[in-house]
Amino acid sequence: MIKPIRVADIRAHFINELKEQRFTIDKTGAKTIEILGASFLADEPSIFGVPSQEYIAKEFDWYTSMSTNINDIYGEEREAPAAWKYAANKHGEINSNYGLLIFSDKYYNQFKNVVDELSSNPDGRRATMVYNRPSIWTEYNENGKSDFICTNAVSYYIRDGKLHSVVQMRSNDVVFGYKNDYAWQREVMKLIVDRYLDQNIFSDLEVGDLYWQVQNLHVYERHFNLVM
Repeated sequence: MIKPIRVADIRAHFINELKEQRFTIDKTGAKTIEILGASFLADEPSIFGVPSQEYIAKEFDWYTSMSTNINDIYGEEREAPAAWKYAANKHGEINSNYGLLIFSDKYYNQFKNVVDELSSNPDGRRATMVYNRPSIWTEYNENGKSDFICTNAVSYYIRDGKLHSVVQMRSNDVVFGYKNDYAWQREVMKLIVDRYLDQNIFSDLEVGDLYWQVQNLHVYERHFNLVM
């Protein structure tokens, strides 16, 4: 068996890249350190920094509400996070409500399709939720948005009594993006297991491993102080 790359290996790589000052420059002119084609076992909930459980809970509720307006994340409590405000149009609308993308009939209720596929073909390779779409090329910047969906697709596999998933991402910010996306994908895995067991009452299934594949995994210059 090939020993998988783990979060600790990714962390060490970024620390070394910063030490050697191997930077790229993003569209804003800021420095970044990055990995192209990153693939690793997501065995920790954070690469750098500490996850905000309060925000993770708010984002999960917002995702499952299927609202596409970022002002619904906190409601009247406070403003939406700056990253979401950057992605939204002037009305607060975005494309990347992940709950909408996997639960809604508009996008073919992919969550249900995956559970049904796993139930009928537990050894198969077709149980996939597609997050991105060709039309994103005309939708990412409509009415002032800047939201080209970051997750491409997530595939699920039942092996040895466990549900494993492979997350395939276009782009992922290490500090905020990874922590929150990791939390979301773990919760979706739990939901799939629960629904699967409801439909297959004589089966056993546990949440297994989460594999992370990212075309561009990066740390922004403003977060270099966390790379240690």
